[in-house]
Amino acid sequence: MTEKSKYDAACLPDLLPIYYKKLFPYGLYYRWLNYGGVPKTYFANREFSFTLKDDVYIRYQSFSDQQELEKEIQKRCPYKIDIGAVFSHKPKDHKTVKAAAFQAQEKELVFDIDMTDYDDVRTCCSGADICEKCWPLMQVAIKVLDRALEEDFGFEHRLWVYSGRRGVHCWVCDETARKLSQNGRTAVAEYLSLVKGGEHQNKKVSLDTPTLHPFISQSLEIIKDRFDDYAVKKQEFLGDEERQKKVLSLITEEKLRSPLEKNFEQEFQGAVSKTAWDVMKKFINAEKSQYKGCKYVLEEIMLQYCYPRLDVNVSKGINHLLKSPFCVHPKTGRLCVPIDPKKIDDFDPMAVPTISDILEEMNAVEKEDSNKRTKDFKGTSLKDCIQIFEKFVKNLEETWKGKGRLIEQSGRHLFIIIYI
Repeated sequence: MTEKSKYDAACLPDLLPIYYKKLFPYGLYYRWLNYGGVPKTYFANREFSFTLKDDVYIRYQSFSDQQELEKEIQKRCPYKIDIGAVFSHKPKDHKTVKAAAFQAQEKELVFDIDMTDYDDVRTCCSGADICEKCWPLMQVAIKVLDRALEEDFGFEHRLWVYSGRRGVHCWVCDETARKLSQNGRTAVAEYLSLVKGGEHQNKKVSLDTPTLHPFISQSLEIIKDRFDDYAVKKQEFLGDEERQKKVLSLITEEKLRSPLEKNFEQEFQGAVSKTAWDVMKKFINAEKSQYKGCKYVLEEIMLQYCYPRLDVNVSKGINHLLKSPFCVHPKTGRLCVPIDPKKIDDFDPMAVPTISDILEEMNAVEKEDSNKRTKDFKGTSLKDCIQIFEKFVKNLEETWKGKGRLIEQSGRHLFIIIYI
């Protein structure tokens, strides 16, 4: 991974006004969230929230158009922007509307994967820290979930975003996804959730069916391809006695676990993980058929250590807010940038530009050519990230072309937008 860039959080109040004036991609951002202006109130009824300096939090922000959004962002320079649901009324007018009438109607189906949820299975870092040894967990999460969302559910428009610090978000923007009820969102989230149980539950994955569901089988194929490099090599997940006991505790059948415990005590103390894992696999594969409920012991271990850990509450709620792309993370200074899921192996979170980086790059471009005052991001390391976003928005816009939709009826006059 690339070494961390220099960033001084104390400078953020001075940097944000320049960033929001010259680099934030308002045009693409509005085109995304306006969804073709059908209905015409779609953007105006969208909730935004701002977190300002000193953790001042403002909810129920809404804007009639791109210009109003742009003006307010540049005025307030939020440390964080969150995007919420499309409501029945303008969120900024919510106090003038009866509570029962002010309802969240639509929102993208969203997913939030945070590295802190893996603290019980990673040995290199904890909390908000990440490194090259644990980042593969996010690569696995994106590969597993993106495949399922595309192939199992048929969702075409998926925007993956690096959070700027320790996790990733996914915005599923297909019309069918945006219109899902809370029950529908819950069903999707539950389908995708295999690791269950809080910090006090030891075994979090149980595969007690005679045959594996195709979704689990396909997820396992992705994990198996990476398990040795990640868990065995990078994490040394069987590298000492404590780690070995932790893994063996996931084998609930005492008659299968006990011989392995003795083996590890007598022969594999201090052994490298690869040796211990090879022995463990060989023994379990030879013995598991004798014991009920042990058919998928190895698979359960691999899933517990590598399968995506979703914050399902984020996905279930229609009115849940999620951090916007192109925010600046105040702790790291890194931008929340779109990721190409097909090239996730090439993505390095430590190489994501900080606000300091891109403003320095922009200044260098402007010094070279004083005429370059528009789309300054093209001369910075934001260029590739915005190209990913632009491709996503253009693909989304293709779904609106050639469609005529009713947007307003007034008396005998019918207004229709036709995309050609």
